Amino acid sequence: MNETTTAGPQVPGTGVDGHFAVWAPHLGRVRLRLGGADDPHPRLLPMERDRDGWWHTHADGAGPGTDYAYLLDDDPTPLPDPRSQRQPHGVHAPGRVHDHTAFTWTDTAWTGRALPGAVVYELHVGTFTPEGTLTAAAERIDHLVSLGVTHVQLMPVNAFDGTHGWGYDGVLWYAVHEPYGGPDALKAFVDACHGRGLAVLLDVVHNHLGPSGAYLPRFGPYFSGENDWGPALNLDGPDSDPVRRHVLDNALGWLRHYHLDGLRLDAVHALRDDRATPILAELSAETDALATALGRPLSLIAESDRNDPRTVTPIEAGGLGMTAQWADDIHHALHTALTGETHGYYADFAGPDALAGTLTRVFRHEGTYSTFRRRTHGAPVDTARTPGHRFLAYLSTHDQIGNRARGDRMAEHASPDLLACGAALVLCSPYTPMIFMGEEWAATTPWPFFASFPDPDLAEGVRRGRRREFAALGWNEEDIPDPMDPATRDSAVLDWSQPAREPHAEVLETYRALTALRRTEPELADPRLDRFAAEADGGRVVLTRGTLRLACNLTAEDTEITLDAPVRTTVFASGKHDADGTRLHLAGESFALVRVDGSAVRHPGPPPTG
Repeated sequence: MNETTTAGPQVPGTGVDGHFAVWAPHLGRVRLRLGGADDPHPRLLPMERDRDGWWHTHADGAGPGTDYAYLLDDDPTPLPDPRSQRQPHGVHAPGRVHDHTAFTWTDTAWTGRALPGAVVYELHVGTFTPEGTLTAAAERIDHLVSLGVTHVQLMPVNAFDGTHGWGYDGVLWYAVHEPYGGPDALKAFVDACHGRGLAVLLDVVHNHLGPSGAYLPRFGPYFSGENDWGPALNLDGPDSDPVRRHVLDNALGWLRHYHLDGLRLDAVHALRDDRATPILAELSAETDALATALGRPLSLIAESDRNDPRTVTPIEAGGLGMTAQWADDIHHALHTALTGETHGYYADFAGPDALAGTLTRVFRHEGTYSTFRRRTHGAPVDTARTPGHRFLAYLSTHDQIGNRARGDRMAEHASPDLLACGAALVLCSPYTPMIFMGEEWAATTPWPFFASFPDPDLAEGVRRGRRREFAALGWNEEDIPDPMDPATRDSAVLDWSQPAREPHAEVLETYRALTALRRTEPELADPRLDRFAAEADGGRVVLTRGTLRLACNLTAEDTEITLDAPVRTTVFASGKHDADGTRLHLAGESFALVRVDGSAVRHPGPPPTG
């Protein structure tokens, strides 16, 4: 029998029916405080502890809209509920009872969208529009539909301290960040997306807490040991069952209450878990069960630094059962090929075989030496059994831009024509393509790291830490944006006038054409990696997709590429080209997607059966 986490006592939507419960197993006294932070006469109710460490009480007259907090032992400071569903006054203030059943949904006909065949769009609510709200983001849904994406992946929206930030400093995992609009604004966004045929994914962070408002450890042993960001979640030590349940209930609650179509799980390699059944496998199984109950597909996309194919291997085959994982190595190979950058981890992607090898096998490091890590890293993907849609491929992500000193995008280092070639390589690959907001028109707005912690000491500490980090890499301090300056956030807001101007408009039309081709050309959406090939030679790259060939010239000079079969017709091209039998002439920094004579094709994989 597999080891699983017992759910313990059922915890309903806190306070909705007058029942309040909180897990605090090692405290001697817990009281419920009803009333706002400034209420001069709050109502205090004693709570009773059960044998599992949960404290309970019933408050007559308390229901949706009631502000509440907990008093722990003899500390007079009221603390928000770790499972608070709404924080209208920030992460240090009392929570508010929220009834999830009160929202009126219009998506009853929505049957969901599975990840195979998807095009994902990563979106940060706070900088997608100048307003930085979910309501304002919903007003741009037409753009997403016309772009041809199928899934919108929201960066974290759970509550964090301050107004603006990336969202990875969240501390209350169940509550929607109030400056974004709160819980009903997220529901309205999802409802509107579903009405236009778009699925919605949410980035969730369970591997650490932000530095401000992190009261979770005050309640119980939620953390044990350390990871790269500080205390690590207690997933396998004493009292870890309720901690695991906290994570599972949070993940499933997002899917259930907000009608989300899946989750992106941040940095799962930092979830230290020595159980026989890892929490990711447990989450996968419970998500599958929920999908069956809801009658629509639900996806789990992991960010993992391990280069471990077991992340997406089914549970029954000994894996973790994730639907997909981010493939950073593909990004690194493309970035190096398009920009020529070879510093840091890009050094391992500068070899002549790096681009074709990574595109073909997913991981550059597959049990091979990583100079950046100074050790052997990763394991090979079984390309005969693992479909390409289990890996997300991309030119840009919030991490790969925002963790640069200035937050500079690839558009600053590669021409629009080269960016179009990169887009073609991603969107014509067998992987699940992902686009980072603004990339589709070669946005020139940067996307640097920013935050807005009200505590001046914390703000200064973040500012100094950022400068120290990049000064060690040779950057001048004056060239590093101040992450706490509101102007840094403002600089990251997309400029929505750019898509109507050249060269941005042409890049946008290229993206739209390529996403459309994935829908109309089955060979481009085919996820079988053993029927896919990539070849690269001195800036000339060819992808084989059935009878389709994507030929890219990443050099500035015109070139000739010899294909494996005669060209029959051009499907789509970004620049001047002509074909003579198997010879394809391409202008500098351009690509052509052509169909070749199928009778002359030698497929890279096994012959079809049946």
